[in-house]
Amino acid sequence: MRFSTTFLVALGMAPVALGGPIAYGICQTGCNSLAVACYAAAGFTFGTVVAAAATPAVIIACNAGLGTCSAACATVALFAPTP
Repeated sequence: MRFSTTFLVALGMAPVALGGPIAYGICQTGCNSLAVACYAAAGFTFGTVVAAAATPAVIIACNAGLGTCSAACATVALFAPTP
């Protein structure tokens, strides 16, 4: 299929759309859902455990996983182009 020059120029002038906040919010929701499941599997409720020296290792692992997932959302979802 051949594109006309006018179409290609118009396409080149179109702004790039980014997923931005919507994609980031969806990604963060997924991360938080996994953290809630991790806490529940350990027998705790997400958001009720205070970080202290006596915090169980499994909760620290859940928090580390949440941090890694959130960082991935920030680096990928905020800058993902929307088709």
